[in-house]
Amino acid sequence: MGKLLNQIVKENDIKNIAPEDYRELAKEIRIKLVRSVSHTGGHLAANLGVVELTMALHLFLDFPEDKLVWDVGHQSYVHKLLTGRADAFGSLRRMGGLSGFPKVKENPSDTFDTGHSSTSISVALGLAKARDLRGGQEKVFAVIGDGALSGGMAFEALNNAAALQSNLVIVLNDNKMSIAPNVGGMSNYLGKIRANQRYRNLKASVENALDKIPNLGQPLANRIKRAKDSLKHLFIPGMLFEDMGLIYIGPVDGHNIGEMLTAFQTAASVKDQPALVHVFTKKGKGYKPAEEKPSMFHGIGAFDIQSGEPLAEEKLTYTKIFEQWMLAMGSQREDVVSVCAAMPDGTGVRAFSERYPERFFDVGIAEEHAVTFAAGLAAGGMRPVVSLYSTFLQRAYDQMLHDVCLNSMPVVFTVDRSGIVGQDGETHQGIFDISYLSSMPNMTILSPMDGAELVEALNFAMKIEGPVAVRYPRGEAFRLERNTRPPLEYGKAEILETGKEVLILAVGNMVEHALSAAGELRKGHISSTVVNMRFVKPFDEELVLAQAEKHRLVVTMEDNVYSGGFSEKIQAFLQKHRQSRLPCLPICLPDAFIEHGRPEELYEKYGMDAGAVAEKIREALVRRKKG
Repeated sequence: MGKLLNQIVKENDIKNIAPEDYRELAKEIRIKLVRSVSHTGGHLAANLGVVELTMALHLFLDFPEDKLVWDVGHQSYVHKLLTGRADAFGSLRRMGGLSGFPKVKENPSDTFDTGHSSTSISVALGLAKARDLRGGQEKVFAVIGDGALSGGMAFEALNNAAALQSNLVIVLNDNKMSIAPNVGGMSNYLGKIRANQRYRNLKASVENALDKIPNLGQPLANRIKRAKDSLKHLFIPGMLFEDMGLIYIGPVDGHNIGEMLTAFQTAASVKDQPALVHVFTKKGKGYKPAEEKPSMFHGIGAFDIQSGEPLAEEKLTYTKIFEQWMLAMGSQREDVVSVCAAMPDGTGVRAFSERYPERFFDVGIAEEHAVTFAAGLAAGGMRPVVSLYSTFLQRAYDQMLHDVCLNSMPVVFTVDRSGIVGQDGETHQGIFDISYLSSMPNMTILSPMDGAELVEALNFAMKIEGPVAVRYPRGEAFRLERNTRPPLEYGKAEILETGKEVLILAVGNMVEHALSAAGELRKGHISSTVVNMRFVKPFDEELVLAQAEKHRLVVTMEDNVYSGGFSEKIQAFLQKHRQSRLPCLPICLPDAFIEHGRPEELYEKYGMDAGAVAEKIREALVRRKKG
């Protein structure tokens, strides 16, 4: 670790660094980021881009008294380094180590746990209002990216911000465009004038004086205001924010600490209005591979520092299988359209967008709009495929329920990253989708067990005249080797193995674990019937009832929480049909938020790996025998 970074062992230590050393400290931080993330994986490009911005924020704010809210939070690595967590940085995103997102339990300087986009302004508004009600003096800052600003929740918060009539500083981190010095310099200068108290006092005095002139005063004031606003719209960027009641300051060079400190001081001096500081940064700055391929380095696994190439060999993932299917379906049907929310690469629709650009719609970080937009497309005769991560789809619950399901629109939701996602942790685990999707009338839910069945499920979904969700996990696709594959039938499950003692009803990704657990049980001469449920809603009630009567124990396996999940539904179903005498062992995740770690580590911790499942079944059978 660099000699300057070594001097930062707790929050606010950066204030002891001499200004002439800021550039060297920024260099040391970038070296630390690249070296660490090359081993742990993580969000590199965004963090390289906010090094100087984060330094300026830490030089200006006093932690943990002042409050800094990061939108999404994947760009908070530098913040972690500057709050004394550099020595622990090698544990980033590893089980028991540092989270890749802000976590208050790690350090109170993190202010608020985040992980989803477009929430920071709302949180910061709440913090600012709470401060005012308490009579506090702390500064409240929110950092939001230009992409996150496209989310509707951010606009709702901006719309409400002016009503506070108190100071809040919103830092808009814009890393999409270069700085235009002629516009930037003028707008920065005018922004400071507009934020100056003497300017606002003079403006108020002139307006008051004009109001007192009979007949002429008010019309003249209105004409001056219209002329002033027209000129501002011509020459000053950020008028959208001004019109919403915010003071706009910028654009500011996000790699010039001095400029940012001046802008922050100006913004924080405004006592009766929120202010927005518009900062330009460069994603991946300081590391050439990340500068050239910022999307690739947005979230990356371990990589070679010299070449920037990933170390892990490319494997056939569920997302890749969907990508190939989407291309094939696009060529077969001209009514197929793709909708995603700012993640064409992550969800596997980039290739479709390049081949069929007129049928591809990236709506930005706006999942709610994506779903209702898809409903409109379906109503207009198209067959939309909405591709979102499980954790982000849950943001559009009302739109799925009200606009898609109520109208029974034929929209296919491809729910990527269902179940345990891994190292992004609590905010990104897709462990609630069975619960929230199952609650919706008219919704069909398929959960294929392997890559081949994913293709079958997607093909089947296109035949259903109503909303369908096809959920599949992150990572390499499992493949069950077998000679024949019975075709999918609506709501029907498939028996993979037949036994006499234990009935295992497994959903999607858990079928692989169920087969392995059955293998472990065979070693102890316990035979199991393993069922690939295929459909979560509607599930195969006839098969479940018929098979339950033949076994001593029913085991349900799903990569979802218990509450509202498949296991709870099976137990309620058996109770309804007077099968409550039959013990039912749920293998699922607890009703809790699951921390970060490799999926295999988390399955082991929560007793969902093959060995743990087999042991739980043995114990349940012993209790059954004693009872």
